[in-house]
Amino acid sequence: MFIRKKRGWELPDRAATPEAIYLSRRALFAAAGAGALAAVARPSPAHALFNSLFGSSEGLGETLDTSADPTADLYPFPRNDTFTISRALTDETVTGSYNNFYEFGSHKQIWQAAQALKTRPWTVTLDGMVEEEKTVDIDDLIRAMPLEERLYRHRCVEAWSMTIPWSGFPMKALVDYAKPLGSAKYVRMETFMDPKVASGQNQSWYPWPYVEGVTMAEATNELAFLVTGVYGKPAPKQFGAPLRLALPWKYGFKSAKSLVRFTFTDKRPVSFWEDIAANEYGFWANVNPEVPHPRWSQAQERVLGTDETVPTQIYNGYGAYVADLYADKTGEKLFM
Repeated sequence: MFIRKKRGWELPDRAATPEAIYLSRRALFAAAGAGALAAVARPSPAHALFNSLFGSSEGLGETLDTSADPTADLYPFPRNDTFTISRALTDETVTGSYNNFYEFGSHKQIWQAAQALKTRPWTVTLDGMVEEEKTVDIDDLIRAMPLEERLYRHRCVEAWSMTIPWSGFPMKALVDYAKPLGSAKYVRMETFMDPKVASGQNQSWYPWPYVEGVTMAEATNELAFLVTGVYGKPAPKQFGAPLRLALPWKYGFKSAKSLVRFTFTDKRPVSFWEDIAANEYGFWANVNPEVPHPRWSQAQERVLGTDETVPTQIYNGYGAYVADLYADKTGEKLFM
């Protein structure tokens, strides 16, 4: 008889939000009725606590309604239960109102400004060292991919964290679709560029557009995930719609938002924050509680939507999946 042995970082299912509660929430979204959406947008106790700490997000409920998205009929995606979580899911009204999105400004309550982002029409370009360069419409791309939902922890370099139900597809599926050459070693990713709607892109001291990069081994690791939705529906704009990256073992700045280009290359990309401050933000950016940021400790993290501060785990608790990727990287600054 096969007995599944949990990995060291996993906790029992009872440690997560009860599935019946979460599925009932998904059912409300699937109904897509105005009454149901209003009920979902009603502030929760967690959101009330969040507002008391970080300010009000009145009007947020309107931005969480993405029923007009051309791919809304596909949601909710089937849950991939391979990826368990060790904490309750963070309330949507918390994660939807506390965001980094420097294209629209440097403060956390950026969700309002992000509504200016135009997510249709939207195309994604696959180029560089590939068999054939191509540009594909985002809706066609989404419908061509193996879609699923995953529960991931998210750890920001600023020492706060959340737990989110992402919807999307494995990054490996996009790599396979792009058909890179065997000589490609990295994937360079680029976000949208539109200073007319994204006021932050008018700030000349930033090297726009936002650029990130991963190795081919990281891109094809089973954890690497491209996000199209959240909480059982298409992603609201402040989450990085219509396509963002989720690398749960790395600090959040590696998970670039609103992507428009994937370039396969044999040269290591210089990422946005690495370009600005290489002494603080490196290429690898793997989570490690023992390696402090130059200006603060990474040993603990504040869990958004709660009054908890908890110990940080190396690789954000995902070492069983990714630690071997870095076994031969001696001399590299893997944790910044």
